Amino acid sequence: MPRSVVGGKAIVVNQKDCIGCMTCTRVCPSRGAINVGKVSKLPYINPSYCARCEECMDVCPSTAIKYSSRKKAYQTYGKIKTMEIVSELLEKDSERLATEAVKIDSILEKIARRVSYEHKEAEFTQDVTSLVEDEIRFLVDGDLELEDVGEIIEATSPRREIAVLEEECIGCGACINECPVDCIQLEIPSPVHISTECVSCGQCVQVCPVQAINLIEEFFQASEGQILFKRRKVEGPRSGEVKIDQISCQACGVCVNKCPVDAMSLENDVVNVDPDKCIKCGECESICPVRAVKLLTDN
Repeated sequence: MPRSVVGGKAIVVNQKDCIGCMTCTRVCPSRGAINVGKVSKLPYINPSYCARCEECMDVCPSTAIKYSSRKKAYQTYGKIKTMEIVSELLEKDSERLATEAVKIDSILEKIARRVSYEHKEAEFTQDVTSLVEDEIRFLVDGDLELEDVGEIIEATSPRREIAVLEEECIGCGACINECPVDCIQLEIPSPVHISTECVSCGQCVQVCPVQAINLIEEFFQASEGQILFKRRKVEGPRSGEVKIDQISCQACGVCVNKCPVDAMSLENDVVNVDPDKCIKCGECESICPVRAVKLLTDN
């Protein structure tokens, strides 16, 4: 007899530990017991349909499926269902857009690479409305308006690229002392070297006395029926704040674990941001699987 019957417990999927392999969905004998979230893309269990046979628990490779109190199980299920309903309302009947969101992201990335390659100047702005429109209309058989994808376009994280101008650098070490993630080192024969752990926060750019660090940012901007692709030089750290959409947030903890300066914490399924520690690097925004994290900048 399953332990849940004896102890009054229920089976739940801990989405923080879930790796999204979907093995549980293939072995579950109860129709409707295990569903996959449209927003999180992870499985969750409806306690009302679960037979508590433990088949899913036995095959889960990440031990993400465990027993919990029935009260907590129903609370978790209710939270996910609420988020799914909100997501459907926000889709505005553009279900096909939601299912093709990943492809749209890939289209934007392709256009960004193409336009970026065509421009050698440090700063520029190009109207890419027709490029985006043609690619996306082809993707959805012409049944889409640009304003429908404006939110997705705005949600794409800026791409930043940093480089040290060796002929300008004097090896003073000011950038090394300022770097919050300790990714800059003195390296012979070049004066300083920036490793791949760099989060492009811009603090080193601001303190360099000879402007030897070049930080370039490229991003899309959608407004008034027009889509622009921009490249600009970054002169220093961003100013602003990180906001968490608690309705969309899955409390998965990915942003907390990946924050390079430990500015984020997860308490009682709520993500908090310490503004005194946060360096506005945008890592949390780019890694959030449900786009619940937004870096609101003033510059």
